Amino acid sequence: MVKICCIGAGYVGGPTMAVIALKCPSIEVAVVDISVARINAWNSDQLPIYEPGLDGVVKQCRGRNLFFSTEVEKHVSEADIVFVSVNTPTKTRGLGAGKAADLTYWESAARMIADVSKSDKIVVEKSTVPVKTAEAIEKILTHNSKGIKFQILSNPEFLAEGTAIDDLFKPDRVLIGGRETPEGQKAIETLKAVYAHWVPEDRILTTNLWSAELSKLAANAFLAQRISSVNAMSALCENTGADVTQVSYAVGKDTRIGPKFLNASVGFGGSCFQKDILNLVYICECNGLPEVAEYWKQVIKINDYQKNRFVNRVVSSMFNTVSNKKIAILGFAFKKDTGDTRETPAIDVCKGLLGDKAMLSIYDPQVTEDQIQRDLTMKKFDWDHPVHLQPMSPTTVKQVTVVWNAYEATKDAHGLCILTEWDEFKTLDFKKIYDNMQKPAFVFDGRNVVDMQKLREIGFIVYSIGKPLDAWLKDMPAAA
Repeated sequence: MVKICCIGAGYVGGPTMAVIALKCPSIEVAVVDISVARINAWNSDQLPIYEPGLDGVVKQCRGRNLFFSTEVEKHVSEADIVFVSVNTPTKTRGLGAGKAADLTYWESAARMIADVSKSDKIVVEKSTVPVKTAEAIEKILTHNSKGIKFQILSNPEFLAEGTAIDDLFKPDRVLIGGRETPEGQKAIETLKAVYAHWVPEDRILTTNLWSAELSKLAANAFLAQRISSVNAMSALCENTGADVTQVSYAVGKDTRIGPKFLNASVGFGGSCFQKDILNLVYICECNGLPEVAEYWKQVIKINDYQKNRFVNRVVSSMFNTVSNKKIAILGFAFKKDTGDTRETPAIDVCKGLLGDKAMLSIYDPQVTEDQIQRDLTMKKFDWDHPVHLQPMSPTTVKQVTVVWNAYEATKDAHGLCILTEWDEFKTLDFKKIYDNMQKPAFVFDGRNVVDMQKLREIGFIVYSIGKPLDAWLKDMPAAA
């Protein structure tokens, strides 16, 4: 029986291994992590992450051929294939601070694998890593191998949160990169055979190691670039009276461009986009390509600009001050159908409003109060370290309350900001909300989910990203 072990029970490791276990009943899959709390959660009824469909998959396989354990070394030493899916945060100090990936967790995983292995193994990079990581890992493994042979493969994940299980069931492509040696090719075939249980052969792409590593960074950079492109257009639309929804629809009708990822918003978030672009920038700089690095930096610059622009719009519309005004924040996750708040634009928007002394009342159907408080007090990039190594948040932000429905959040508020496109926000009783708010009542729609016309008829002053401004907003221009 083939045994697979995955180090790291997070957003990537958990769902990926659950689906492998489901689709390959003859393979034994163990997901290991040093966090006892996280493993306990995977073994309970309340899984540590929310992902539509995940619950059913885990419960079907758990205890049969899918195991979650803290016995890291035992399962690694027994495995034929070891997936490494650990955090690769952005460095906050030292060489490459603010851009380069911190491979501390990766390196200690590799040393541990070399340490406990008693048989040949295939080691698979699953976390997003900078190009040439495989080479470094290979060196650590071979220098500590005690005669055991390791083959390194790169098998980047292309999951979108909120649809991760569907993405795993029906992937656009599975990418496997390996060495162009007979042993490397054999390792590629072994991993290919695992995916071939359910993925059509023509969707399993094989490349050399570097191509696989770079493809992941490139894919995320291209996706983020599309969002920044449409967000840049949204600013121009507001100033000229164009409607960004109409513009992006017209642009997306061109089959060469296509309609996906052309929704203007308050900005992109998620654990990968910013991190991967910073990484790409660093790799370009290290390889003597400053012009290329500068090009990709702009994608992040526009994203930051969009978040700042949103905050400025809120403050300037409300008589240039939000001091001591209650503002409702609807949605905190970085997109709908996930509880994930990593790099969510809501953090910067909330911090911007708090900087102007606003009182925030936050509601998100999937994010806990503890998580929101952590996010608002944590330093940049701290989120990407394992939970037990994150600073405990001694301070809670006093001007923030977290409530459990939208009506509570908006009661007596001067304005409301929609920062996540949860479906439930489209069907709220806005007449009821309006009646319970201070007047003039403002709606700042950062996701273009509401019907502006209807809300204006109720009496709201409405700002929607990339839409023609109403008279009020024109009279109160946002400071640059």
